[in-house]
Amino acid sequence: MKDYPRWLRRVKDETLHKELLSMGEAEKGDAFYKDLEFGTGGLRGLLGAGSNRLNVYTVGRISQGLASYVNAHFKDPSIAISYDSRINSRLFAETAASVFAANGIKAYLYDRLMPTPCLSYAVRYLRSAAGVMVTASHNPKEYNGYKVYEGHGCQITLEMAKEIGRAIEETDVFDGVRSLPFPEGLEKGLIAYIPQGCYESYMRYIMGKDIPEIQPRDLRIVYSPLNGTGRVPVLDALRKAGFANVFPVREQALPDGSFPTCPKPNPELREALALGIRDLRDKKGDLLLVTDPDCDRLGTAFLIDGEPCLLSGNEIGILLCDFLLRHKRHDAESVLVKTIVTTDMVIQMAEDNGMKVVETLTGFKFIGEEIGRLEREGHPERFFMGFEESYGYLTGTEVRDKDAVDAALNVALMFQSYRNGGKSPLARLDELYRKYGYYENALDSYEFEGESGFGKMRGLMDRVRAYGEAHLGDFAFVDDCLAGTHKGTDGERKLALPSSDVMKFGFKDGATVTIRPSGTEPKLKVYYSVRGSRKEGLEASLRDKRSFVASFMGS
Repeated sequence: MKDYPRWLRRVKDETLHKELLSMGEAEKGDAFYKDLEFGTGGLRGLLGAGSNRLNVYTVGRISQGLASYVNAHFKDPSIAISYDSRINSRLFAETAASVFAANGIKAYLYDRLMPTPCLSYAVRYLRSAAGVMVTASHNPKEYNGYKVYEGHGCQITLEMAKEIGRAIEETDVFDGVRSLPFPEGLEKGLIAYIPQGCYESYMRYIMGKDIPEIQPRDLRIVYSPLNGTGRVPVLDALRKAGFANVFPVREQALPDGSFPTCPKPNPELREALALGIRDLRDKKGDLLLVTDPDCDRLGTAFLIDGEPCLLSGNEIGILLCDFLLRHKRHDAESVLVKTIVTTDMVIQMAEDNGMKVVETLTGFKFIGEEIGRLEREGHPERFFMGFEESYGYLTGTEVRDKDAVDAALNVALMFQSYRNGGKSPLARLDELYRKYGYYENALDSYEFEGESGFGKMRGLMDRVRAYGEAHLGDFAFVDDCLAGTHKGTDGERKLALPSSDVMKFGFKDGATVTIRPSGTEPKLKVYYSVRGSRKEGLEASLRDKRSFVASFMGS
């Protein structure tokens, strides 16, 4: 209540000022009960007025904190910036550039919207100290966000996030932000547009990797960018690779931050793929590819006897891993990287081929960090593939975040190989299951809106942690990533993972349940993995594990 009247006095933006005037007491509380939280994923928030909302003032404050960090660690630095199709994304990108320019940092900005992988690539191409991607990924239209990258094109480390967070906390949202008007920054050369050569270099990288030689390439592909950033680069990549029969979904082809055809522009959701499935039928297509608004996640669908079949993120990853193992060079030094909530089946697949596997915490930044480790050792070529169950994939090293352009091309080649060989993707998946065991994976999300919800989410994690400690004997193992401990029938040891608020329960039947608060949304996420030598019985096992979690959620 101290912040609200101050914002009312200081806010000059007419739209935001009207919103402040119209707020009831509950709305004031939610808009001002805390500042947006900055972490390794940057931050995301609802658009609107207030310290707990994303607007030009909070974006300015975050940018000032980042500028202070960069100036403290680099000489003559630059920062690369990109943005997606969301409401105010261009405005927020220009706001960030104006703050960096006023702080003596050269700001490089794409002159048109570009996806997350192109931002990661630009940071490396320009040798920038940092990068900013204005996006809320697959969240609804009411959200936007601000992702921060370090100089290797990877999302920032835990330590960097803490230091930048402290700098943001020390910055007053009105009086602590230095800014230069955007046109003036351009005129003075403190802000520049990223040259076209950067995008062209990215496309050469995509096309120049170890692409499987699958011929012919006559697959009929329907593609939807879900009104986001993917249209230009994905179509470029597919057409350069020789896929001539590519049909964009008309209603979702052009950028539109209101996402009129799918309130949740998430390629994991069947409703977001509805128009693409319609076109798949109408065009007699072989494959539907769908990317989220910042084009870092990829969803797929295809038809079986006229009915749509959607593959999960784990299923796509399993098939991609199998495809690349058959078509991409690898040896005993090659490394596959996955997150701890991603299917364990690929561990067996990689080890069967003599490859190493590294598991990381949830979040693609940790996969990017593994590429950085290999690079420091002088062997980035040892990176074979990285993926996470939430539809994120990467097969190269010049981008350090999930890349749906790269993934779209690889999935198209994979489906072409199935078509050429007269085999269904599901038939190949079943062959792999019969060899390595059947896996069923699921994700539940529990939302906790507002101040009271935030406290409840914290309380639930405390109860889950206490339960794990009190009932160790009921499980094969219990991993507490916050304490950094693995305790189970195989003894006790330290986890080789950074500290994080994650609990993982290993059941004696081989199933696992992993519970963690989302780093970007007010949600508690629960990941289930059940396995068996036969498909029968997996659904019952999954129901049992969901009942286990429900006992906490109802308390």
